[in-house]
Amino acid sequence: MPQIRLDKLLSDMGIASRKESRAVVKSGRVTVDGSLEKHPERKVDPTRETVALDGEALQYRAHHYYMMNKPLGIVTATEDREQKTVLDLMPSLCGRGIFPVGRLDKDTDGLLILTDDGEFAHRVISPKSCVEKLYYAKVEGEPDAEDTAAFACGLVLADGTRCLPALLEPLGDQRCLVRVVEGKYHQVRRMLAARGKPVRELRRLAIGELCLEKDLAPGAFRELTEADLCKLFCAVPMEKWSKTTLDSYEN
Repeated sequence: MPQIRLDKLLSDMGIASRKESRAVVKSGRVTVDGSLEKHPERKVDPTRETVALDGEALQYRAHHYYMMNKPLGIVTATEDREQKTVLDLMPSLCGRGIFPVGRLDKDTDGLLILTDDGEFAHRVISPKSCVEKLYYAKVEGEPDAEDTAAFACGLVLADGTRCLPALLEPLGDQRCLVRVVEGKYHQVRRMLAARGKPVRELRRLAIGELCLEKDLAPGAFRELTEADLCKLFCAVPMEKWSKTTLDSYEN
């Protein structure tokens, strides 16, 4: 990989801001291949040289990926003059180029991925990648087998928007699971409304095999591991979502 300045490396890793990283290096806390380095402008190749902070080797990642439990009432955007955004919930990452992968509307909560990796984000979002997004919905009316068949054929919405085939599984008690591989504007809500089942509550539970963690509080986030990233491009069988499992996700 191209060489990178020490201060930028520390900043990219989230250790400190760019300005603070320069001070960290100048203070004598950083070594390169075991030798003390006090020049923040020193360029290194973290794949070939060992950079350590306070004696602990750093594992450099060119990009960063986060899972958030997006709360209701928060806008999925990097900035908004009038409303609070998901980036406002991550002040420690301000200025590091983090953005949401796809969108969850203001009235939808659940799993949201954020990253600074544009190529990765496109892969997750693009229908060509067939990355499945799983939603749990409470609706008006009772979804039935006819709705499931209509989803499987691919719905055409009132404005002429054509949706790719999707999976709908009725759960009873005016609840259902919906799995789609695209992310058109308010798509799941519009699809259910087109079948006469307006949505009362909507939550994204999974992207691929990466599931929303039940102990991740609304608004909280954590960095994803390499194993987590692999899960994004796998599919979870519908039968995984037993009634007991789903009940634990309800408000």
